[in-house]
Amino acid sequence: MQVFVRVAQLGGFAAAAKELDLSPTMVAKHVQAIEARLGTRLLHRTTRRQSLTDTGRLYLERSMATLAEYAAAEAAASELQDTPRGTLRVTAPVVLGTHGIAPLVASYAARHPGVHVELALHDRVVDLMDEGFDVAIRSGLIHDDGLVARPLAPLRMLLCASPAYLKRHGTPRRVQDLASHACLGFTHWTHKDRWRLIGPEGEETVRITSQVLINNGEAMRQAALAGGGVLMQWELLLRDDLKARRLVRVLPKHQPPPRPAHVVYLPERRPSAKVRGFVEHVLKVLGHA
Repeated sequence: MQVFVRVAQLGGFAAAAKELDLSPTMVAKHVQAIEARLGTRLLHRTTRRQSLTDTGRLYLERSMATLAEYAAAEAAASELQDTPRGTLRVTAPVVLGTHGIAPLVASYAARHPGVHVELALHDRVVDLMDEGFDVAIRSGLIHDDGLVARPLAPLRMLLCASPAYLKRHGTPRRVQDLASHACLGFTHWTHKDRWRLIGPEGEETVRITSQVLINNGEAMRQAALAGGGVLMQWELLLRDDLKARRLVRVLPKHQPPPRPAHVVYLPERRPSAKVRGFVEHVLKVLGHA
């Protein structure tokens, strides 16, 4: 179609061939292929000159409009790659999303008014492709080889409990003391019945009893504040409670291994500007230990 338009505009095969860096024979074959498909001639051709048929004039008009639409579509796609715009759908765990990612979403949106950001918080692993998300923040190991995963600073974990719980049940002095305490369990952890702690003498594992299993970090925090047991959770969720002594550290010389964290997205040869910009924004703030 593009070859035919240039033939019509330049008045001949030779001129179009020179501009398009094709041979005149190849230019003629392009035009003949259209004519064969349509079953009619587009050009009157003689040894000295050529002119458009009635069908050729109509086809030229429609071809130019089609090519203009094509160019506009190409330009729009290119602009989307170069300038952050459109809807960016982000998913994150509830606690990390609330305390760490929500402020980043707000600051990113302020810098890029052409982007509409949707943040969805889930404590389950979301399938980016099936559920239509652009970016995910994940804690724990990444088991999906089909994703691009950029590491963030590991998430520091702590053990704590309310003063009222410790007053009633005593304060654990050794890691193995946790076996006789009520420990609040997180539904999505792979090993719900074992806690690993690293202390002065290395790593220790204790088998725990969780009468209460909860699938949400904030709900676990509320249960701990109510005296429900010993809580293992991210420091960023507990910071204010520890400062106000609503919760107190348990076994402060021992810490659970930090949880790895990543920002992940689907592989593309050239990710869109909205995805590239958001990932870089997250890495700038959360990408260092």
